[in-house]
Amino acid sequence: METIAPILEIIRTLRGENGCAWDRNQTPLTMWKCLAEEVYELQEGLVKKDRLNICEELGDVLFQVVFIMEIFHEAGEIPIDQVVDRVAQKMIRRHPHVYDTAVVNTEEELHRQWEEIKTLEKAENSAKPEKGRPSALDSVPQGMPGLLRAMKVSKCAVKEGFDWENIQGVLDQVKEEIQEFETALKQGDLDETALEFGDILFSLVNVARFAGFHPETALGQSTSKFETRFRLMETMLAKDGVTLKSLSQEDKDAYWDRAKEKEKRS
Repeated sequence: METIAPILEIIRTLRGENGCAWDRNQTPLTMWKCLAEEVYELQEGLVKKDRLNICEELGDVLFQVVFIMEIFHEAGEIPIDQVVDRVAQKMIRRHPHVYDTAVVNTEEELHRQWEEIKTLEKAENSAKPEKGRPSALDSVPQGMPGLLRAMKVSKCAVKEGFDWENIQGVLDQVKEEIQEFETALKQGDLDETALEFGDILFSLVNVARFAGFHPETALGQSTSKFETRFRLMETMLAKDGVTLKSLSQEDKDAYWDRAKEKEKRS
């Protein structure tokens, strides 16, 4: 039977009187840093499709989540059962086409239903009056990584009807932003150049949204591909007894092309 009991037992031992001083000193905020690190390690395993690594990192993520739950539980603030019950009820409530009589015929209707339910939940669960006028972007956490937050902000704006008509419109926007970036670069204004570079990234996030994939996943895959090729090139350089810094640009390109070919054959 699937259970988190063994994990809870370990955590309670570690945080107990005869346990580990480090584990006893942790707080939800300090454990969040550990959780974030493990989530990215899981992402790496997913990108590389490394099943053994995925299994290990899933366990690490689960451990960090349960650890945070236990801290709140032992403080008498949030019982673990309440966490489980709340998410179970939420998932059932958000799937009325499975657990109730609602009917959805398309993916678009499914997304619309999900968002309508979320909106109702937010209105019902709001314990404090909003400060100032509420925004469609209020649900986007400030601390999210850049690409994730850009995608979230974009999707919130789209739900309000603010969007390009098609992917070509976004691609045209990217080209315009690149031109503005080049102008700022020539002018030597570092702050303006950085801002224009950010505009390019934000526009590219929306290209990914239109194309139907997540920019964070795409970047992770490309970074992994670069890393594989670079490591292959390092191996070739070591075998030939030369260093990358000693090569001309032409020779560097030649080694890189060889690494690309070797990767494709592997």
